[in-house]
Amino acid sequence: ARILSPAMRFLGLPGEAALVFISGALLNNYSAIAVAGSLDLSLREFAVLAIMSLSAHNLLVETAVMRKAGSSAPKMVVLRVAAAVAAGWAYNLLLPRQLAAVPFAGAAPAARAGFWPTIAAWALSTGPLVLKITIIVLGIMIAQRLLEEFKVMDLLSRLFAPLMKVFGLPEKASFLWIVANIVGYAYGAGIIAEQIQSGRMKPQEGDLFNHHAAVCHSLLEDTALFIALGIPLFWLTVPRLVMAIAAVWLERIRRHYVRRSFRVGMR
Repeated sequence: ARILSPAMRFLGLPGEAALVFISGALLNNYSAIAVAGSLDLSLREFAVLAIMSLSAHNLLVETAVMRKAGSSAPKMVVLRVAAAVAAGWAYNLLLPRQLAAVPFAGAAPAARAGFWPTIAAWALSTGPLVLKITIIVLGIMIAQRLLEEFKVMDLLSRLFAPLMKVFGLPEKASFLWIVANIVGYAYGAGIIAEQIQSGRMKPQEGDLFNHHAAVCHSLLEDTALFIALGIPLFWLTVPRLVMAIAAVWLERIRRHYVRRSFRVGMR
């Protein structure tokens, strides 16, 4: 916290707020919220941390998945952290100052427990979680095949084609975009990898989709989570979509002017 205090002041945050961002970046948004709940933060400070955590969370797992889907791991990390810092800086300038007078109390500090009871509780919770993930991913893949078989995928692509064009993504990314924003990137990643391995989506297209999803995914769950903690809907959705659109179009421009950009961007 002391080391990162100057950087946090640049974002209008106290030094210990770095613990919230680091926790979310290495783990997930739930972890970031738990840490934030143990600190003396205002709602304004938590809103800045919220957009930062939404832009760059679960980096270890999601970056590995993005690499399997065809993107450069270092590039994705730099993109997400840069987007988080840029969004935090912009929020610090734009958010109403009166929010600083509202205390944030989104989570109570967890009760202390012994090391082995904690490990045992984690082990017991991991089994159902793995089963849940397996069922969800299997269900998504079955649904995808059924949608393709009955030509519903073509209908979805046509319906979302105008939106995908604005996003700078291919029309065939419609289903992936829906999956990533309803159930999250980690769940939808298997679909992306399968699309690329089967040849239905080119690696270049998968990389472009990752540029969008890296900054903005899980609009349903994550947005609902932070709305419940007092952050307005607009500040949770519109800026993330704008950053995701900008990331894709900047990458497309880079590829246009740097002819070997795909090779450079991938590895």
